[in-house]
Amino acid sequence: MKSIILNKNISKRVEGGHPWIFSNEVNTGKEKDTAAKPGEIVEVYTFDKKFIGKGYYNPQSQISVRLLTRDKGETIDDDFFYRRIKSAWEYRQKLGYIENCRLVFGEADDMPQLIIDKFNDYFVIQTLALGIDVWKPSIVAALEKLFSPKGIYERNDVPVRELEGLPQQKGFLSAEFDTNIIINENGIQFNVDIANGQKTGYFLDQQDNRRAIQNIVKDADVLGVFTYTGTFEIHAAHYGARSVLGLDISQSAIDMCNKNALLNGLQDKCTFECVNAFDVLKGWTKEDNAWDVVMLDPPSFTKSRTGIEKAIAGYKEINLRGMKLVKPGGFLVTSSCTNLVQPELFLDIIQMAAKDAKRKLRQVVFNSQSADHPIIRGQENTHYLKFLIVQVL
Repeated sequence: MKSIILNKNISKRVEGGHPWIFSNEVNTGKEKDTAAKPGEIVEVYTFDKKFIGKGYYNPQSQISVRLLTRDKGETIDDDFFYRRIKSAWEYRQKLGYIENCRLVFGEADDMPQLIIDKFNDYFVIQTLALGIDVWKPSIVAALEKLFSPKGIYERNDVPVRELEGLPQQKGFLSAEFDTNIIINENGIQFNVDIANGQKTGYFLDQQDNRRAIQNIVKDADVLGVFTYTGTFEIHAAHYGARSVLGLDISQSAIDMCNKNALLNGLQDKCTFECVNAFDVLKGWTKEDNAWDVVMLDPPSFTKSRTGIEKAIAGYKEINLRGMKLVKPGGFLVTSSCTNLVQPELFLDIIQMAAKDAKRKLRQVVFNSQSADHPIIRGQENTHYLKFLIVQVL
């Protein structure tokens, strides 16, 4: 096995457990084994020859090595991925995730850049780095052995793969099947478009948080913004809301919202409109419109640190407008999926918005993503979602 030697003076981050080794941490002198091919498994050593771990190597990437194991005696082969995926499934089952879950959450499950979402008997895979893409046949074989699934589909139509020298692509990894499926979540049914929906077709990371609204929406007039396929809004109607209005800029998303409302017999309670939320909310605050509950679930506002200030401004603005539309004593439900906006910063942004809105907040719930998306302390990319419910006084 080829080996990679690290520079002498690097941070203790890698030795402390972080699985990423950046290109500027790799020794470029004579002790670096340049014979390692992109995607190949390598052993990693400190400058003084202390074993760190084994991982896959890609000199084309800013992250040269992503570690898979710290055990020198562990072999990276087909059985390795079978064992890892089996372990990930056993963990989810212990937490109560049986039907739908994120089966594998990349680094949090010691399989960097591998995403597997389980929608009952259907599986969607993303292999976002060259090293894990090489093992895709082994991953598919493990899923076949563990689950005998009705279908497996890859959603590798994401730009991040290009940073690894990989093409964007999507398609069947099993026999072809109807990629429009129906899943059950919290006693409600939802249509999932595996082939064309965002990410893997559905956002499983909010499934626990969607239950958190059940008491505050009862007999309430509810506004949902950035509704996507209407999951929060349909939950609100199911939990007894008097009326629900959902907004999204995408007409295809609105069509899916209406389809989901009809699927659950909630079409009389729910109205969905295709509009630019930023523009509409600004106008509504001037018209003194108000709701008992306002829910905000915007997309990520930045993927890079260079855009962090713009993201902060965006979150502040949308939450400010949301607060102004909440009746006194009502509730704001708000989220951020930008991992660069860490929890304390997000709470600070909400407080800044409250100050400008001249409203007092009382915190009800502050959560992260659902527990099938485990968080590893010290690995920011595993802790990305913030979910907050506050009473707006």
